[in-house]
Amino acid sequence: MRTTLDFSPLFRTGIGFDRLFDVLDSASRVQAFDNWPPYDIVKKGDDTYQIVMAVAGFTADDLTLTDRPNLLVVAGSKKGAASEGTYLHKGIAEREFERRFELADHVKVAGAALVNGLLTIELQREVPEALKPRRIEIRTEPEQGTPAQRQIEAPKAA
Repeated sequence: MRTTLDFSPLFRTGIGFDRLFDVLDSASRVQAFDNWPPYDIVKKGDDTYQIVMAVAGFTADDLTLTDRPNLLVVAGSKKGAASEGTYLHKGIAEREFERRFELADHVKVAGAALVNGLLTIELQREVPEALKPRRIEIRTEPEQGTPAQRQIEAPKAA
């Protein structure tokens, strides 16, 4: 049984949260479960993440990484696979794939490496200086015990 969430009441009071509602809506849709290629997502620090995908049999030329705003797309397809004989059993999957990862705001791909059949993608959150918390100086008024400067009026000239 699928439960459908209605976000329309939140649109009336939430301003600027359109992307959040879109992500929640797309996550709630039922999609075909495809678990190939297997992958891990690792949090390395407060602002660093790592995606490790097992892509045995693929070379760097067979893989494509596309970094779009708030979306990372990893795709793989074998180019010109030459067979050396007739397979009696083929257990190594070399089928095409496309895996999409939704990225939070300000998360960028820092690098990628393919070593021993594992594709490692490094991600870094880079919050702009304008959005980082900043300390606000609090000014104080003069203490009430301090006499304020008084101006003495000059006598009126007639």
